[in-house]
Amino acid sequence: MAANIQDVVMLVGDSLTQQGWDKGGFAQLLAEMYVRKLDVINRGLGGYQTDWAIPICEQIFAKQHEQHHVPQVKLLTIWYGANDAAPAPSPQHVPIDRYKTNLSHIIQMVKSPTSAYYSPETSIILITPPPVNTKQWDRPDSPRVFETTRSYAEAVKEVGEKENVPVADVWTKIFDAAGRSEEACEKYLSDGLHLTSDGYNIVFQAVVDIVERVYPELDPTWEAHAKMQTVFIPWDQVNVQNPRPSLMKRKAQF
Repeated sequence: MAANIQDVVMLVGDSLTQQGWDKGGFAQLLAEMYVRKLDVINRGLGGYQTDWAIPICEQIFAKQHEQHHVPQVKLLTIWYGANDAAPAPSPQHVPIDRYKTNLSHIIQMVKSPTSAYYSPETSIILITPPPVNTKQWDRPDSPRVFETTRSYAEAVKEVGEKENVPVADVWTKIFDAAGRSEEACEKYLSDGLHLTSDGYNIVFQAVVDIVERVYPELDPTWEAHAKMQTVFIPWDQVNVQNPRPSLMKRKAQF
């Protein structure tokens, strides 16, 4: 059994989050960035959309009375929309107005003081779905529409503004990187929907940019402060004459 030692970054979403552990994925890159400081927990579930995400979040978010006994979620990324945007009558389809309501609901589970899951220590980042390349995506049983996914990405930005939550607009960043050409998105999309390492690098950089600008206390590379220190001291600071006291977990200073 693992002891409660390090606080965490939690990633919730669909297959784009689930595959974030692939080589060059954004979960892997975040884990490397936060090594010895925060653990990264990946709760991406392939194929899921926001209707299904709510009951999942009710199970994976700790309730207030439980939070003293589990790692604190310092940073939460919410990344849905690639499946919500599937055209009806797909079972993955969620109408865009309900999609926005669902995203707000998940945010308020964490932000609202009246919520059973209220966590004032948690900073949130919303992530838009990336563009789709319909020329690549060869799944007639699960079609996608370029302009529809764009509209769901815009909806995320509307929710971010309403809820005062920063948004990593990876739809725009990837489309711009591709020269605003759907076909050229192939460099960033492995199959027209999921991401290559180049695509994930854009997502990672977008998340890091928000951390640096909006949540600098969570920036592990900022040498100007000692808040984001490693949980255990560097080896060259161990008191070799009496090591045990110096090897105790350090209290985070957020």
